[in-house]
Amino acid sequence: MTVLVPTMGALHKGHQVLIKRARTLDKDVIVSIFVNPLQFENKEDLEKYPSNPKRDIEIATIAGATEIWFPEYEELYPEGFTMRSAGSLGNKYEGESRPGHFDGVVTVINRLFAVAKPSKAIFGEKDFQQLAIIKAMKSKVEIIAVPTVREFDGLAMSSRNIRLSEAGRSSALVIHRALAAAKLAPTVEIAQEILKTTLATESGFDQDYATIIDENTFEPASESTMQRRAIVAGWVEGVRLIDNMPMVGR
Repeated sequence: MTVLVPTMGALHKGHQVLIKRARTLDKDVIVSIFVNPLQFENKEDLEKYPSNPKRDIEIATIAGATEIWFPEYEELYPEGFTMRSAGSLGNKYEGESRPGHFDGVVTVINRLFAVAKPSKAIFGEKDFQQLAIIKAMKSKVEIIAVPTVREFDGLAMSSRNIRLSEAGRSSALVIHRALAAAKLAPTVEIAQEILKTTLATESGFDQDYATIIDENTFEPASESTMQRRAIVAGWVEGVRLIDNMPMVGR
């Protein structure tokens, strides 16, 4: 059986962790590299997405990939293909800020699964809403989640980080500071306040949303919520960054 690690390229150490996890499940690991235009609501963001195929091949191979797949657009999207809907969850948070984004995600994942026919697929928790939506597809492919991989200073690893200047990267660290501080709060209300106020201390961070949710329903968390998670999104130097962290529940 085969394990698939879907990516959009610009691979980094976080991707290597996903690939290494895949290798613990099966000896056959496919890493797909495809910048999916259907999930970019912003054409400029698509054009700026980093690409370095040669380096991607090196990184994936070192991590243990047995096949590196660069599908062509026509291979995934033949004439007459049908767009998939991400459902109601696809319209919240990231979906509200990026209309159609998650429809593009479930469409490409559905097609990758159909063509590669893996038994399992690996996804990181950094894109937590995406992970939940893919699980909700109820595919025959088993979905394996891997915790967010972070830099030494707490910044969540992302292909977008290379677009940040030194000052911008410094500003981005406020996200992890806010998440870590909120996790120590004794109540949901206090955690929410700490999350917001900490993010507000960094002028270089333009907040989109920051809230504590029930990670099973994505509804706002309450004191009775068993599994709480803080989710954050915003911009630094025009680069959209997202992150999340499980909070202490009941």
